[in-house]
Amino acid sequence: MSSVATYPSLVGKTVIVTGGGSGIGESMTRHFALQGASVGFLDISDDPSQALETDLNNDGHNTRYVHCDVTDTEALRAAIGTIRDTFGPIGVLVNNAAHDQRHRLEDVTPQYWDERIAINIKHQFFAAQAVVEDMKQIGGGSIINMGSTSWMIGNGGMACYTASKSAVLGLTRSLARDLGEYNIRVNSIAPGWIMTERQKELWLTPEGEADIFKNQCLKRFLQPEDIARPVLFFASDESAACTNQSYIVDGGWT
Repeated sequence: MSSVATYPSLVGKTVIVTGGGSGIGESMTRHFALQGASVGFLDISDDPSQALETDLNNDGHNTRYVHCDVTDTEALRAAIGTIRDTFGPIGVLVNNAAHDQRHRLEDVTPQYWDERIAINIKHQFFAAQAVVEDMKQIGGGSIINMGSTSWMIGNGGMACYTASKSAVLGLTRSLARDLGEYNIRVNSIAPGWIMTERQKELWLTPEGEADIFKNQCLKRFLQPEDIARPVLFFASDESAACTNQSYIVDGGWT
């Protein structure tokens, strides 16, 4: 990983990253650990998450992996409680867990719709609800909700995903208004097409690659660390006056 800015305000801070075991989430977990934060990360995939925890802790960092299906609200609350018991009150929450499975309009059932909403937007609300008292206790905090540019550019073939990701903007703005009096900042980040291993294996085609280089101002593949870096900024005291915002990281596509 190339060098990144150092944020002293993150040292010793308790951070939670949902979906933090692979892809963009893994990069966030690593970046926060390298800043000296105590990082609890939730995921449903045990093997890569346990390997990440072992790797970081062997290097002297403070991380704790908790298996959690974030669509199970009681399990989500319990997992957040485990991180609190391990590291203390939560000062930063990154609502990163999501699922961008493609789907045809004709194939969507009510159950499928509810499942997509649960993972892509519902868990963000209930995770935020679960950490508010922690942040009040320590005098403030930062909640970062991960959105997407997919709905901004009008992607097809994933209506459940784009609908839920567009809702992240409304959730962010509402929570920012409600929580600002407690010095709790709420922002969202909208990534473009980030080249995780999953994206490369499942979705990247020669046609898709051509679209990237046609539509992005920056003529390169965007990487998970391109998202982790602004997340660090919005989590840190360097963004102490920033709330109620949505920050686009897409190489200039939109």
